[in-house]
Amino acid sequence: MIEYLVIGFIIFVFIVGSSVFFLSKKIFNSNADVIIEQAKAKAQAIEYEAQTLLKNEQIKAKEIELELKKNYEDRTSKIIKEYQNKLALLQNQEDKIQQKLEREIGFIEEEKQKISDLKNKLLIEYESQNKLIKEYQDAKQKALDTLMEYTGYTKEEAKALILDYLQDELIRQKSALIRRYEHEAREEAMKRANYIIAQATTRFAGEFATERLINVVHLPNDELKGRIIGKEGRNIKTLEMISGVDVIIDDTPGTIILSSFNLYRRAIATRTVELLVEDGRIQPARIEEVYAKVSAEMEEQVLQDGENIVLDMGLGYMHPELKKLIGKMKYRASFGQNALGHSIETANLAGVIAGELGGDEKLTRRAGLLHDIGKSLTQESGGNHVILGAEICRRYKEHPVVINAIMAHHGDEEIQSIEAAAVCAADALSAARPGARREVLESFLNRMQDLERIAMDKTGVKQAYAINAGREVRVIVRADLIDDAQSVVLARDIAKEVESTLQYPGEIKVSVIRESRAVEFAR
Repeated sequence: MIEYLVIGFIIFVFIVGSSVFFLSKKIFNSNADVIIEQAKAKAQAIEYEAQTLLKNEQIKAKEIELELKKNYEDRTSKIIKEYQNKLALLQNQEDKIQQKLEREIGFIEEEKQKISDLKNKLLIEYESQNKLIKEYQDAKQKALDTLMEYTGYTKEEAKALILDYLQDELIRQKSALIRRYEHEAREEAMKRANYIIAQATTRFAGEFATERLINVVHLPNDELKGRIIGKEGRNIKTLEMISGVDVIIDDTPGTIILSSFNLYRRAIATRTVELLVEDGRIQPARIEEVYAKVSAEMEEQVLQDGENIVLDMGLGYMHPELKKLIGKMKYRASFGQNALGHSIETANLAGVIAGELGGDEKLTRRAGLLHDIGKSLTQESGGNHVILGAEICRRYKEHPVVINAIMAHHGDEEIQSIEAAAVCAADALSAARPGARREVLESFLNRMQDLERIAMDKTGVKQAYAINAGREVRVIVRADLIDDAQSVVLARDIAKEVESTLQYPGEIKVSVIRESRAVEFAR
């Protein structure tokens, strides 16, 4: 019984499983059809969309093609128009060139005709000249024949007589003409020189103020004198040591005096004392601090002064070191005349003179301003301001005319240009005009006499002359007592004695002149 139940259950399970299988297969088949239909629909939609995109792209391509075609046509039209314009311009230029060529050809033909006429005229004049020469020779021969007939001279003797007479006459006439033209040229040159100097001096008139050897500092009260002196004189000793000036404190109320030949140091010391008086703190450390500060400010100030002067005179670029030296010339004087004021005056006078002579005014003003630039260095390093000025200008690549003017203004080199000559003339005008320089007459004469006396006391000296305002002494020696080697020693001895015994500004040049002559008489 149980076996039948088991078999029946198995059959039931088989039937149910088969039903489920077939039912599931049917359902699966129906779903696959739906999916296939959906896929076909999506494929149709994609195909439609692709066709739409294709049509849009074709439309865009068509539009781009039309636009490119339009741009091509516009560019082609523009290029054709430019070509036609340039062609018309070239044609116009060609027409002008052709017209100019035709005019030049016509001008050349006219010149050829003129040359041909001139040639014919010259031929006619040549024939006429030959005719005159022949007439002259005939007349000369006739005169010789007449002279020979009446005097009995031979032909050669008569010819020599006439030639001697004519030669003497021509020499007299030539010498008279030479003297007349020399006199006229000298008078004209003098008039021209006076006119140029008058123009220069009237068109420029600079002010002049003499430089003193002292500066006076005013104090608010006399108590500050003791503070400036300091305990055991330490403050005043410190000030004199670092500044290099003499501080004079006397009974004059409310003032102290600073004395020095060096105007630059004196100016720094004066400003230092003024700042110390304003501050009230006066002690060695403070003096050194203020002096260092004032020195730095003065360096900047002289550079600024030099730049302002170069700018005001319109001289263009100049090396900063030269500008600084120009500013320092404000604190340099020669015989009481301020070096910077003298240089500016020389520059302006020289510019006017060069302009009248047809020279370069700007270059002349530059040379005039720099002609005494070496004086800014002489107080610190010594030496000849002419040599120092030329060296510093060569170092900073100044124009050769400027260097020649520096060397020539005291005769160390020959003048090589109008500009240098103008600077030399202006330097003499500025230094020699009344009131420009100051020196006690008695001390000047004593110095000149002492120079000549020192030279004359040497053995073998024949004559000695102090010249160039005491800047040079020329010594003439006897050639039979002094040879060339001894001349060198004599010049050095005189220079050493002058250095040790005399006080003078700048340098003094010692020139020893020795001449040997051999004279014989033919009797």
